[in-house]
Amino acid sequence: MEMARAPVSSHPRSVEEIFKDFSGRRAGLVRALTTDVDDFYGSCDPEKENLCLYGLANGSWEVGPPAEEVPPELPEPALGINFARDGMNRRDWLSLVAVHSDSWLISVAFFFGARLNANERKRLFSMINDLPSVFEAFVDRKHGRDRSGVDSNGKSRHSSKRASDGHAKNSRIVRRHNSEAVAEEYEDDEEEHNETFCGTCGGRYNATEFWIGCDICERWFHGKCVKITPAKAEHIKHYKCPDCSSKKIRQ
Repeated sequence: MEMARAPVSSHPRSVEEIFKDFSGRRAGLVRALTTDVDDFYGSCDPEKENLCLYGLANGSWEVGPPAEEVPPELPEPALGINFARDGMNRRDWLSLVAVHSDSWLISVAFFFGARLNANERKRLFSMINDLPSVFEAFVDRKHGRDRSGVDSNGKSRHSSKRASDGHAKNSRIVRRHNSEAVAEEYEDDEEEHNETFCGTCGGRYNATEFWIGCDICERWFHGKCVKITPAKAEHIKHYKCPDCSSKKIRQ
């Protein structure tokens, strides 16, 4: 996914603005190393000049040469990642890129946060630390568990919603519960989904929030991230996430 980087005309200044920028860039990097990994791998041609992986604030990513101006407008990511691509095991190379990407994300966030006071910097880091790192997201999605957080037989866990007639519909939905009677189910749900991340914002699964799973790509999403409410979900038989819906339109 190569595109021209837009100049950073106005830097985010508040803790919330900086965190939003961080989250968008992080989501782009996670996407490059997981769902778009083949495109990313192919973009890192060792025959080309020095290349870097950039996460963009809008949640996309790009591979391109470093900025020409010195000093650069923003801290630069690891330079020349393409040169090591064919000399390393693919997984090891991707892991190394993930670690460097985490380092770059922190440097950009604290570049923007240089004028924050001590309490604001502490709050910013706390918000950042609540998200899994790029490396953690990469490792989780490459291990035995697939990206969706479903069992190996393809069936979702604690995820089907009940229609009014008592029959389960096919959409994989994790509901928010309010009754104390389901506290034990809560704990089981948390344990089984604790390595599941939202396909939009990258946030870790939390049983107190409403989640929905895409029946096409099998990724999970916060309902709020894809603008699906529990009420709206009641009428959905098969859910398609925004990415899968747009792919169908392009085809």
